[in-house]
Amino acid sequence: MIERVFREEHGRAVAVLVRVFGDVDVAEDAVQDAFAEAVRRWPSDGTPPSPAGWIITTARNKAIDRLRREALRAGKHAEAVTVREPVESGAVPDDRLRLIFTCCHPALGREARVALTLQLLGGLTTAEIARAFLVPEKTMAQRLVRAKAKIRDARIPYRVPEERELPGRLSGVLAVLYLVFNQGYAGRDELGAEAIRLGRVLRELMPDEPEVLGLLALMLLVESRKAARMEGGELVLLNDQDRGLWDRGLIEEGQALVRRCLEIDRPGPYQIQAAINAVHSDAAAEATRWTQIVRLYDQLMAVAPSPVVALNRAVAVAEVEGPEAGLALVDGLDLGRYYLFHAVRADLLRRLGRGAEAAAAYGAAIERAENPVEIAFLEKRR
Repeated sequence: MIERVFREEHGRAVAVLVRVFGDVDVAEDAVQDAFAEAVRRWPSDGTPPSPAGWIITTARNKAIDRLRREALRAGKHAEAVTVREPVESGAVPDDRLRLIFTCCHPALGREARVALTLQLLGGLTTAEIARAFLVPEKTMAQRLVRAKAKIRDARIPYRVPEERELPGRLSGVLAVLYLVFNQGYAGRDELGAEAIRLGRVLRELMPDEPEVLGLLALMLLVESRKAARMEGGELVLLNDQDRGLWDRGLIEEGQALVRRCLEIDRPGPYQIQAAINAVHSDAAAEATRWTQIVRLYDQLMAVAPSPVVALNRAVAVAEVEGPEAGLALVDGLDLGRYYLFHAVRADLLRRLGRGAEAAAAYGAAIERAENPVEIAFLEKRR
């Protein structure tokens, strides 16, 4: 119960306390203390009627106690009996979305902004964030410590950004939402739903920003396939999914957003990824227009090149030109730490009849995968 409340409400509790106290360290520590007290009290006292309200109230009281103790130690008796005035609500009408914008301060590096927000909003552990960034846990821990130190030393205020500042922080915000969504797709359903909800809020806030529309479309189109992604507890690949299980309402909403992006005609990475998923959602698996998907990946590589995009493009090329062409592209990538690199390579080797090499590649993928369902799928294929 407490674990579920933590997963669903940690971000909201931190966001509310940041708004009330204007200090993320105070908010984060108080929420952690409140959950620790829940672990001590709920098993014997029973779960309160409103667990989320209990956590926020308890955290708020603990934050007040902390601030009073610190003020007394500093001899600031006048401050010891007062609580800071709540931070203004500003242009962003949602506490959690406001926290994302607040953490995406230009003084922080882009990856630090994303990592810090994932920790505060999603309650993700350092290890989970490290996996999302494909870096060692130690590297991510150091990155988070440096980000917080920079905030503290530079006295960066945790204030609500003004409306004119929002566009400059948008890329970091979109990156956060997409990583939160991906955590949901990897098994934490509440994070996927939360990312889509925040995407809708962001769309209301910035209705003419094409990358906002593109990201929301991308999340909706991927989410539409959720019910078909598993069967009998086993992973089902895209081409093998029962398309009758796909959510047509989400597909139509996502495709309408893609059409709106085409009208605006300012393509960006999220819009192109949404377009790729829109192509997948158009037809039966055997009628998928892979040539069009390759062209879209070419466009994506032009605007946002990365080894992961190149890996996905190689998969599409394999569908058009055959597995040998795809394998040649995959073997040129430096993605040895990424389990999907080995999984894709294994599949291409299997299709080429190179069984022993495929088995070894599946083994490498299994060693690096962490999701039990994906590991079971790879074991079955090996």
